[in-house]
Amino acid sequence: MRDPRRPALPPGRGFTLIELMVAIGITAAIAAMVAGSFARVDRASEVARAQGERFAAARLALTRMAREVSMAFVSDHFDQSQFRDRPTLFRGREDDLLFSTMSHVRLYLDARESDQAQVEYTVESDPDHPGDQSLFRREKPRIDDEPDRGGRKEVLCDRVRGMKLQYWDRKRQEWVREWSTRSTDHASELPTRVRIELELQMPYGQPEKFATETRVALQRPLDF
Repeated sequence: MRDPRRPALPPGRGFTLIELMVAIGITAAIAAMVAGSFARVDRASEVARAQGERFAAARLALTRMAREVSMAFVSDHFDQSQFRDRPTLFRGREDDLLFSTMSHVRLYLDARESDQAQVEYTVESDPDHPGDQSLFRREKPRIDDEPDRGGRKEVLCDRVRGMKLQYWDRKRQEWVREWSTRSTDHASELPTRVRIELELQMPYGQPEKFATETRVALQRPLDF
């Protein structure tokens, strides 16, 4: 029952300006919170996607490196009238590796190539991403006496902070930081194992290390 002392409201009365402004403010605050939640979810989704791509790139790079290093070789069978030194080699340092391998794949049926090639892995500045470094792979499908020149060079993995390579010396029973078949110490043998470590810059800001180890199948020079 209506209080007789309270005046009756006029028919069709709506919201006051203050009530309308309060309602708009509440709606705007809710919209801002929802938009912020969507932005955070979208950002988290982007970071997770980029992180997954970095993990996949690291795995692919390490898998390819391990496969090609496992098929490294040197051979004493070469034309000595054309080459003064053995053209095949294995020259590894802590942050780069150049070697002869039997892992080359011919992309064209009539290509004058074999399964042999010279491959080099280095970490260098990436011209497409100023300030960043990438892992580069250079492949030369024809082995000659200039292994440091020629071939095709491409990015194998980007956002690389560094690469660390180690080589197992079975005589000394320890990991060493350098190995060269053109040196006196290792002229007639390859390392039995190679340890590869990549450090990548992750999307969330912290670097992450990825590592693998591979065994070299042919550790002595081929004589045929």
